[in-house]
Amino acid sequence: MNLRGRNKVTPEFNMSSMTDIVFLLLIFFMIASTLVSAEAIDLLLPKSSSKTTQTKSVAVSVNKKHQYFVDSKMVAKSMLESEVLAKVGSSSSPTIVIRSDQDVEMKHVVFIMDIANRNKIKSTLAVKSE
Repeated sequence: MNLRGRNKVTPEFNMSSMTDIVFLLLIFFMIASTLVSAEAIDLLLPKSSSKTTQTKSVAVSVNKKHQYFVDSKMVAKSMLESEVLAKVGSSSSPTIVIRSDQDVEMKHVVFIMDIANRNKIKSTLAVKSE
């Protein structure tokens, strides 16, 4: 007479559901990281109804106190051109995004645009969508 049970419990753990969760978290953080803005300078951008496209570029900012920033790093006005050229490097299509507070005089924005034109760098003016 055989009285042994037929149901044996296996001590194995199925990892397929755990890998699904890990991949979903990976996708979530990859998408969320693209939404984080690197520009941490407090500026009130002018408004526009057109949209700007985001490409890999160097951000040049001017705040109300007429301080210049290249990718969140404060730069003296006299050193702005050399700093922009160092950041752009040998890129195939160099682009800078000009971020200016709406109360800043136009001559400061034109100064940055002049640097871009002299060095054959494409420039884009950042605006806040309405």
